[in-house]
Amino acid sequence: MRNPAEQHAKPKSDIEISQAATMRPIGDVAREKLGIDAKNLEPYGHYKAKVSLDYVNSLKNKNGKLILVSAITPTPAGEGKTTTTVGLGDALNFIGKKAIICLREPSLGPCFGVKGGAAGGGYAQVVPMEDINLHFTGDFHAIGAANNLLAALVDNHIYWGNELGFDSRRVTWRRVLDMNDRALREITSSLGGVANGFPRVDGFDIVVASEVMAIFCLATSLDDLQKRLGNIIVGYTRDRKPIRAHQLKAAGPMTALLKDALAPNLVQTLENNPAFIHGGPFANIAHGCNTVLATTTALRLGDYVVTEAGFGADLGAEKFFDIKCRKAGLKPDCAVLVATIRALKMHGGVAKDDLKKENLDALKKGLSNLQRHVSNVQKYGVPVVVSINRFSADTQAEIDLVKSACGELGVEAFMADHWAAGGAGAADVAKAVVKLCDSGKSNFKVLYPDDMPLWDKMKTIAQQIYGAADIAAEKSVRDQIAGLQKEGFGHFPICVAKTQYSFSTDANAKGAPSGHTIPIREVRVSAGAEFLVFICGEIMTMPGLPKVPAANSIEVNAQGKIVGLF
Repeated sequence: MRNPAEQHAKPKSDIEISQAATMRPIGDVAREKLGIDAKNLEPYGHYKAKVSLDYVNSLKNKNGKLILVSAITPTPAGEGKTTTTVGLGDALNFIGKKAIICLREPSLGPCFGVKGGAAGGGYAQVVPMEDINLHFTGDFHAIGAANNLLAALVDNHIYWGNELGFDSRRVTWRRVLDMNDRALREITSSLGGVANGFPRVDGFDIVVASEVMAIFCLATSLDDLQKRLGNIIVGYTRDRKPIRAHQLKAAGPMTALLKDALAPNLVQTLENNPAFIHGGPFANIAHGCNTVLATTTALRLGDYVVTEAGFGADLGAEKFFDIKCRKAGLKPDCAVLVATIRALKMHGGVAKDDLKKENLDALKKGLSNLQRHVSNVQKYGVPVVVSINRFSADTQAEIDLVKSACGELGVEAFMADHWAAGGAGAADVAKAVVKLCDSGKSNFKVLYPDDMPLWDKMKTIAQQIYGAADIAAEKSVRDQIAGLQKEGFGHFPICVAKTQYSFSTDANAKGAPSGHTIPIREVRVSAGAEFLVFICGEIMTMPGLPKVPAANSIEVNAQGKIVGLF
C-alpha cells in the first residue's frame, strides 16, 4: 500500500486516483482476507468476482458486529456517506480489526445524471471504480430483464385471450430502465394495430425503484427469491381481485434470469480490503439497502461489517431498521452519522458560494438537522457516533461547536480525514465504533410493531422521524389503505417514497422543519418484497436528467481510459 501523503502530493480526481491504484488479484484478497478458496469464486476478470451461493450457504452463523453508516439530510455541499463507509472499513482494518464493507451497486441513472460516480471518493474508494459505476457484473441488467419479462408476459396473456381476466385499466406492473428518462414516465403502449395487442396507458420506473430490485435485496436464497417473485401483484380483475406473477408462471423464468446475479459481488478498497457490493435500491423511492445475502455473508466472514443506507437517516436508516433488519432479523451494534460543517451551515441558511466563511450562527441553526437525526437513531436503541468529514475551510471554532452540540446529546463527534489520508484518517472514528460495538449498549428495536394499523404506521414514521404534525390523503387513497388493511396487508412495514432533501415533502425546507403535514399521493403494493410503498409529495419513480447532465463530461481518451466519471 502506498503512503497516503505521497498519494495526495498532487491533486487528482477520484477517477485518476482509482486508475492509479495498485489492485491485487481478487482471488488473493478473497483467500488472504476472508479465507475463501478460488474454487468458491466466479471471477469477472482479475479484480471482481462473485462468491458462489453454494459457498455462502455452507457458512456457519457468526456474531460479527454490524455498523450502519447514515447521514444528515443531503445538500449540494456534500456529506460523504459512501466515502465514510469505505474509509471506516479501511480504518478498522488499519487498527487491526477484521472488517468488511457492504455497499450498494450504483445506478447508471445518477452516474450519467446528477453526480457522476458512486464508489466513494479521494483515497476512500472501492475499485475498479469504472466497472462498479457502469456495467459491473451485470446484476442490474438481469434485474431489468426479469422485470420486463414479467411485463411482456402480462401483455402477452391479455393478447392471447386474457384467461385470468385482467382489467387493462388496472394493470399495475410497469416496465423499467436503468437510466434517467422522464419521457418514459407515462406512455401509451401496444399501438400499431391488432397484431401489437391492446393499447393501454403504461410507464417506466428506474430499475432501482422496481419491486424486483427490492425483492432481490431482501431474498435470503434462490427458493425465497422465486417465492417472492411469484407473489408479485401485477394487476387486478374487473371485480378488483389481485392477479399475481405465479398465475402467469413467471416466477421460474424470472429466477433463471436472476440466478447468477444473486451471488454477492466481491471487490476491494484502495487499501486492498474486501468489499461486497450487491444490489442497489434508491432510498428516496425504495428501501435503500444492499442485499441481505451480502450483509449476512459478511457477518459470517468478518468481525466487523460496515454497511450504509441511502440518503439521510430519515430515509435510509429508517428503512434499514424498519424493513431490512425487521425482515432479516439483523441487530445493528452501532450507527455512524456523517456530516460536514459545510452542509450544516447550508442547513442554517448559508448559500453554497459562502460556505468557506466561518459562520457560527448559521452552523448553530443548521445543527438542528444533525440533532434530529441523532435523536431519531437513538429511538431504535442503537448507539451513535458522529463522523465529520474534514474540509480545509473548517475552523476550530466551528469544530468545537459541533462537538459540543453532540456532547449535549450524549454522543461523541470526531473529525475524519479518510478522503485525503485513507483508513489512517478515520482511525479515531474506528476506535470509537469498536468501543461502542463491544460495549453491548445496543438494544435494537423497531419503531412500530407489525400489528399496528397501516395508517398509524405511516403516522408514526411522519411524527417520530420527520417531525410532522400529521399525515393526509385524498379519500380514494384512504379507502385504498383501509382496503389493504382488510385484505391482509396490514402486517407489512411501510416504505416511504419522498424527497431526500428535507424532513418534509418540501425539498427547500432545510434544517429540522416541524409541524408540517405529510401528504400521501399514492400507495403501491409490493407483495413480493412484503412492504407497502407510500408515495408522498412530488417524488418521481423515474428521475429526469438535469440541464447539464454528468454524461456531458464523460468520454474515453486516446489511451482507451474512461475520463470524467466523477
